[in-house]
Amino acid sequence: MPLMRADELARLLASGEPPTVLDVRWTLATGADRRAFLEGHVPGAAFIDLDRQLANPPSERGRHPLPDPERFGAHMRAAGVRSRRPVVVYDAGSSMAAARAWWLLRYFAHAEVAVLDGGLMAWSAAGHPISTATAPPDPGDFDPRPGGMPAVAAEDVPAVVAGGVLLDARAP
Repeated sequence: MPLMRADELARLLASGEPPTVLDVRWTLATGADRRAFLEGHVPGAAFIDLDRQLANPPSERGRHPLPDPERFGAHMRAAGVRSRRPVVVYDAGSSMAAARAWWLLRYFAHAEVAVLDGGLMAWSAAGHPISTATAPPDPGDFDPRPGGMPAVAAEDVPAVVAGGVLLDARAP
C-alpha cells in the first residue's frame, strides 16, 4: 500500500516486527533538514539526505539524477533497509521528498514501501511520540535491482507523448 496512516505506523512500530522508517525532510530552497530531524522524529527513524543519498550529483542529466545502484544500496543498508522488512518514508508534510524515496526504493525492487500520509505533521497531530534519539540502526541487507518501476529516458519522451499522456511532477 503506497500510503500509511499515522495510527497504522504506530501499531506496526509497537509490534514485534516494526518497519524500517526513513525521515527524508528536504526542500528545494534549503535542501536536507538534518537539524529538524535531530530536534525530533518518528522513533527509530533514520535520516536520509535526498541530495546525497537519493540522487547522484547534479550533472547534464539534471538536478537529481538516478543514484548509482551500488551507492544507493550502501546508503539504504546503512539506514537499516532490509529486503524482507517493510519501509515507511516520510518528510515534513508535503510528501514530495518522501515520494522520491518511495519511488526509488520501488524502482530498485523493494517489495513493500509506504509513504506516511501527511508526514511528520500527521504523526504529531495524531498524538504519537517524537524522539530525539539517534542511535544508528542495525545494518540492512537491501540489494538494489533497477527496473522495479518504469522510467522514461529523455529520448523516449516523444514516443510516450505520442501514444498517451506524460505527467511531469518535478518542481520547476
